Amino acid sequence: MNKWLELLLGLILIVVPIYVAWGFPNTHQLASWGVATMTVLKGGIIWFAIMIGLLFLMLGISDLKE
Repeated sequence: MNKWLELLLGLILIVVPIYVAWGFPNTHQLASWGVATMTVLKGGIIWFAIMIGLLFLMLGISDLKE
């Protein structure tokens, strides 16, 4: 994969989940899912996306060194 694409994808996968978890507008519309479901989604999916983003950042930085 292109090193710049990896860096861009990594940054997107880090910033977007953080925005969705803490800054997402109109969260009251998602209240029908229940508090427990939102806790699982915020906890699991957000951290998974952040870890994938960090992986892409590390791959991109590694490609820049070469």
